[in-house]
Amino acid sequence: MKVLVTGASGFIGKNLVTKLKEEKDLKIYEYDKDLDKQTLEDYCKEADFVYHLAGVNRPDDEEEFMKANFGFTLELLEVLSKYRKQCPVMLSSSIQATYNNSYGKSKKAAEELVIDYAMKNNTNVFIYRLPNVFGKWCRPNYNSVVATFCHNIARNLPIRIDAPEKVMNFVYIDDVVNEFIRLLHQSVSKKTDFNQTYYEVKPTYSISLRRIAELLYSFKENRQIGLIPNLADAFTKKLYSTYLSYLPEENLSYKLTMHCDYRGSFTEFLKSNQSGQISVNVIKPGITKGNHYHHTKTEKFLVVSGRGVIRLRHIISGQSKEFLVNADNLEVIDIPPGFYHNIENLGDTDMIVMIWCNEIFDKENPDTYILT
Repeated sequence: MKVLVTGASGFIGKNLVTKLKEEKDLKIYEYDKDLDKQTLEDYCKEADFVYHLAGVNRPDDEEEFMKANFGFTLELLEVLSKYRKQCPVMLSSSIQATYNNSYGKSKKAAEELVIDYAMKNNTNVFIYRLPNVFGKWCRPNYNSVVATFCHNIARNLPIRIDAPEKVMNFVYIDDVVNEFIRLLHQSVSKKTDFNQTYYEVKPTYSISLRRIAELLYSFKENRQIGLIPNLADAFTKKLYSTYLSYLPEENLSYKLTMHCDYRGSFTEFLKSNQSGQISVNVIKPGITKGNHYHHTKTEKFLVVSGRGVIRLRHIISGQSKEFLVNADNLEVIDIPPGFYHNIENLGDTDMIVMIWCNEIFDKENPDTYILT
């Protein structure tokens, strides 16, 4: 299938084209305003499906709204009709198409052109009135509050919130792209239902500007201590991924605090208020670490380098168990509450142990007891 994408270098276009190119049975024609009209004709001749994403939303002159959003849509559809194309057209519109402003009027006019094209050519059209779209590769300080906040906060620049309690609707770029590609695969066999010309991207998130700013600042502050947000919340998960995509490349790495002594080192890697903590324990040859038990805290040990033995003994029954562990045969050992335990390096090189704990270490209540 041959697919034409207008506005291919825009925010949605870049994400969509990247995903489309991952499908080896598609040929992608990328069109933007810097290409000549003959190129548009050549692409339209070949296209089996058109993603019409091109448009403007912040021109210097308001007259550009109608020229670009209505005018280019008209030009595109005339070329498709010229070559008697019946390929489906998907139009990226805006929720502002119902607004009485220059931008909204131009998007509504483009929608009407597409609907008329479908009826005249007996083909499929799909119109998406998108709310605010957020995600990687969106241009900051332009028309996306999330992109601007992410860019500025990641660079220690101030942000401005005129109406912090204002609630806005958002969709995530990957959800948009996945919906558009689903549409591509269904469009060949599905004729347009003219009672349903408009389609939606789901899920939609309604959230205040204040909350977005709070989340982004928490991502920035907690990154240095390894605390990750609650990724069970879908919006937080997607916003966190978006924020990280705006970090300057020189800031992608950060140091961890290593607690070192003659026995080796202990370093906290990741922390989560919902899922506990992951740490890295380096143990020198011949050294034993641990020799304690917990009441509520549970752990999982995984030796990823070297070899050793993990010993457990029930503090009431005295029942004991030993596990020989090594990096050549990865094996997770659960450490339940109420079991005295230690780990000894039996090799002649450093042993590296990944440790997951069900709670973040609290020095005021460590729940760690030496058996006397």
